[in-house]
Amino acid sequence: MLARDVMVSPVITVKPYSSIKSVADLFWRHRISGAPVLDDKGKIVGMISEGDLVCRSELKTDRAHPYWFLQVAGKETLAREYAKSHAKHVSDVMSTSVITASPDTVLGEIAKLMERHFIKRVPIVDKNQLVGIVTRANLVQALASAPREIDFTLSDFTIRSKLLTELKTQPWADASRLNIIVHDGVVELWGTVSSEAEKQAVRVAAESSPGVCAVQSHLRVVPVELPPMIVPPDIAVR
Repeated sequence: MLARDVMVSPVITVKPYSSIKSVADLFWRHRISGAPVLDDKGKIVGMISEGDLVCRSELKTDRAHPYWFLQVAGKETLAREYAKSHAKHVSDVMSTSVITASPDTVLGEIAKLMERHFIKRVPIVDKNQLVGIVTRANLVQALASAPREIDFTLSDFTIRSKLLTELKTQPWADASRLNIIVHDGVVELWGTVSSEAEKQAVRVAAESSPGVCAVQSHLRVVPVELPPMIVPPDIAVR
């Protein structure tokens, strides 16, 4: 699935010279939490979100720092915070580092962009023009609307082979400590794992394998003991 398949279009946008109050009103009326900022030529120049409107002098929510912070932060940081909390126009509070994608970007890449850059929305740009936007909510909607996988039957041998191959490629798994038995599409997991996290991940890998009807986990958590540290004679305690 591509960005063009789930993106919202047309996009609600604001101008750099839009007032902060008008943006707050826009967010409330349209039930949105962020918007791209476009210049008069339609080029995207920034993003503004609810987070940019939280610390405001009008609401007495601008940051109050402890005395020690004022000594170490530096005048530039303090000046930047003051400008943002007292600003009247979008250009003074918007983020100018905008992460965008094209309409043909796969949703997996969109999700990676959101995770990597800690953002909740990605503008979709085609030929330098904003054509849509993909938010986290759109990804959730796409997941909910995705068609179920085609129901097909794989042999127990194939299911076991594919699952073992998957586990062997994962750096967190130790397939040598596992035994997998498959009968009539039911996967039984036996053996030991080093942590509860690994136990959960092995179960999830089995549940998400094609052809699996159910998973029964009998895994035991046995932490791997590290070999004792050998202290060189020259630094050994006497």
